[in-house]
Amino acid sequence: MTPLRKAFVMSVHPGAEDEYERRHQPIWAELEQVLRDHGVSNYSIFLHPVTRQLFGYAEIESEDRWDAIAQTEVCQRWWHHMSELMPSHPDHRPQSTSLKEVFHLD
Repeated sequence: MTPLRKAFVMSVHPGAEDEYERRHQPIWAELEQVLRDHGVSNYSIFLHPVTRQLFGYAEIESEDRWDAIAQTEVCQRWWHHMSELMPSHPDHRPQSTSLKEVFHLD
């Protein structure tokens, strides 16, 4: 099965860049396991040093499995843990915009 490519942008608050990176070195083992169990692979997040924009990329098995991650207890704890560092919704979910793929080269 060919994975779906998922890309999105978020941002980090001014001055929180180093802490954001530190909290991802590494992510919690239980969160990594949830991601893998839900069909996520090849997941990366990149930080633009001037705009503080975060670019996320992941390969996923399905949108439904990706969306189901949000319902897990560990994901909700992670969102709460990260919410002070980035623009977030009242439920601590990061403010994020999905990106449309316009080009791909294998």
